[in-house]
Amino acid sequence: MEVIVKRTEQLSGTVVAPSSKSYTQRMVIASGLSEGTSHVINPLFSEDTEAALRAITALGAKVKPLDGCWAITGTKPQTVKHAIDCGESGATLRFIIPVAALAKGPSTLIFKGSIERRPVEPLLVSLNQLGAEAHVVKGEVNEVHVEGGGLLGGKCIIPGDVSSQFISGLMFACPLAQSDTVISLTSALESVDYVKMTEAVLSRHSINVNVEDRCISIPGNQIYKAVDTRVPGDFSSAAFLLTAAAITNSKMTIENLDYEVVQGDKAILGILKEMGVEGKVCPDSIEIEGTGKPLKPFKINVRNIPDLVPAISVLACYANGTSTITGARRLRLKESDRLLSIYEELGKMGAEITITEETLTIKGGPLHGATINPHNDHRIAMAAAVAALGAKGQTIIEQPECIRKSYPQFYLHLQQLGADLVGGKLDR
Repeated sequence: MEVIVKRTEQLSGTVVAPSSKSYTQRMVIASGLSEGTSHVINPLFSEDTEAALRAITALGAKVKPLDGCWAITGTKPQTVKHAIDCGESGATLRFIIPVAALAKGPSTLIFKGSIERRPVEPLLVSLNQLGAEAHVVKGEVNEVHVEGGGLLGGKCIIPGDVSSQFISGLMFACPLAQSDTVISLTSALESVDYVKMTEAVLSRHSINVNVEDRCISIPGNQIYKAVDTRVPGDFSSAAFLLTAAAITNSKMTIENLDYEVVQGDKAILGILKEMGVEGKVCPDSIEIEGTGKPLKPFKINVRNIPDLVPAISVLACYANGTSTITGARRLRLKESDRLLSIYEELGKMGAEITITEETLTIKGGPLHGATINPHNDHRIAMAAAVAALGAKGQTIIEQPECIRKSYPQFYLHLQQLGADLVGGKLDR
C-alpha cells in the first residue's frame, strides 16, 4: 500500500484535531485503577490507545464502549491469565510494567519492535528498589516478566533524561504501594510536560503526587476515585497540519485545540510566530495563515518537546536560511532513530541536513518528490507527506498505515483541506 502526495499550491478549510493520544492512554490507565466507573469522553481510537485498553482489561478492568466515550470500571490489578499485548506502544509498556507489579501473581508483557530502541531497564532497576522484580526476556517476541506481589514503596533512583514515561509509570503504581515513595532523578527531567500531564490526570482521580525538580514524592495507600473526563485535542498531531498551512501559505482552522491544557507541544505556535506565520488562539480552536513571505529560520532546544521535531524539521526545510535543532538525543530512541530517519528521508527530497548525536542543522531550499520509507514511524510518515505539499513533483509514502499509531485520519484530513493526495483507505 502506498500514498501519493503531489505539490499543492494552497490549502483551506476547517478540520477537527484528533484527541490526544497521550491523554487518552493516561486516562484509560487511571480509570482502570479507580474504584467505580469512569467515563473517558472523546477518546482517541488508535493502535496505541487500543494497546492501553488491552492492558487494563487483562489486569481486570471492564471496558464498555458507548457513544463517544469508554465506560471503564476499575479494579485493583489482578493476576493476568494471558500475556499483556502492548503492541508497539512504548508508553503502554512503560506505564503498565509498574502497574502489573501491584497484582498478586506474575505477569508477562509482550512488545513488538526493539526493546533496545525503546529501553525499559532503568525502570526495572527502580522497581527492584521498591520491592518488585521484573526482567526482560529477548527472543522473536520481546517479553517483560513482572513477578507481582505489590510494591513496598521507599526510595528509588532513575535517570530523568532517558524517558519521562519511566517516571509516569511509577506515578501510576506508587500511590498503591504499601508505604510512601520518593523517586530521585539522577539527571534533569526532560519532556517535563508529559509528567505534568500524568500529574494532572492523577489529580482528577484524587491521587496526590508532589513533583519537584529532581524529586517526586508519592504517598502510599491512596485510593483512585472514578471520574468522568474529556480528552483534549492533540497539539502533537495538529502540528503537522499547522506546518502544512505554513509552507503552502494557506489559511485553515483547526478545532478541538485548547491552549490552556497541559501540553508541551503547543510550543509549535510560538515557533510558527517566530518564523513569521500569523495565528490566532481561540477558545477551542487555532486559526493559522501563511503570509506569503519567506519563513524565517530558527534555533531551538527540543529537550522538552521531542515529538515536534519531525514537523519543525519540515518547517526548517522551507525557511530562508539555516535552522538549528538541539537537545534531540532522545529521538534516537523513538519508533525509529528519528534523527537518522529525518536525515535520510527528507534528504531524499533534497533537504540539506547535518546531524550529530543530538542536533539537526537544516538549510532551507527547494525540495523535490521522492519515495519515502518512514521506517514504520508515524511521525516520519506525516512529516514526509507534509513536506511533499511544497515539493516539486510527486512523493510516494511507503508503509503509510503506520500513522494509525497516533492519527488514523491524517491523510483524510489533508484531503479535506485540499491536498492533492491519493492512496489507500486509511481513514478508519
